[in-house]
Amino acid sequence: MRKELQNISSLLKTNKREIVIFTCATLFLTLANYHPVWNYWFSSLLYYAILPVGVVLSLRRNPLDFGLRIGQIKVWGLYVIIICLLITPILFAASHLTAFQTYYTREDFDLVRYGIETCVYLLGWEYIFRGFLLFGLKEKLKEVSILVQMVPFVLLHLGKPELETYSTIITGMIFGYVAYRGKSFWPAYFIHLFINIFFLVIVNLM
Repeated sequence: MRKELQNISSLLKTNKREIVIFTCATLFLTLANYHPVWNYWFSSLLYYAILPVGVVLSLRRNPLDFGLRIGQIKVWGLYVIIICLLITPILFAASHLTAFQTYYTREDFDLVRYGIETCVYLLGWEYIFRGFLLFGLKEKLKEVSILVQMVPFVLLHLGKPELETYSTIITGMIFGYVAYRGKSFWPAYFIHLFINIFFLVIVNLM
């Protein structure tokens, strides 16, 4: 029993930072669901960006090292362009499916307001996955961190159209890979922003 406790203690000490990061990420995702603050985009910014940055500071690490740097823009810039071009016809096709039409049709759709709110909302949403989790686990898990951050990303899509949820298994890995290679969460943010805004425009204004 004593040896077992020593092994557990050693495991906790060896992986202290990773345990803190993964536990806090799980906690923040849960709190955002049960205790939203003000509205959905402010809750996203608070729980998925501000609080995670606070955790990084408490670990005495530089938040810029957790995906906030511009990174290798020559690498990820090309990825962003190619992925957005490839995803465009897929978005057009999906926009005609009944499940997506029903879920994403908005009465009195305001593009400007939606665009601003989405910019803020996805800033937090992308940071907790492709910033806080990915770069927080990268040092210890290497490329496996791409798979780890994909799992909660997919789970948070439950309740949306079934096909979309399945697709996030792929997009979650793609976003993680691009962020990992580009050493920044920004490319994933820009791709996700394009998808969300462009798709709502197709469904509601075209």
